[in-house]
Amino acid sequence: DNDIDQRPDGEDEQQRCRDNGWDIDDDVELQKWRDQEPINAHSHLISMMLGSSESIPVVDGKMVIGQWQSVLLVDLDGPRTRTVGIQLMGNS
Repeated sequence: DNDIDQRPDGEDEQQRCRDNGWDIDDDVELQKWRDQEPINAHSHLISMMLGSSESIPVVDGKMVIGQWQSVLLVDLDGPRTRTVGIQLMGNS
């Protein structure tokens, strides 16, 4: 049984909806979110196959990747504004 009519069902999920631009306090906008949510499963499945993070060595301030390699950001559930985090570790 699908519980979409009960969602978002907690403060965390409600905040994620708001953070992603959904005005869930508006009944029309909330219904739009509920209508699109079941068709969004493909985004989650593809994300699991592609992965959501990468470790890339950096030497002398440059990424150590192959000549024909590049780093791509793939948006599977948009377009919309995203925040990308970068964490650098190591010795300077």
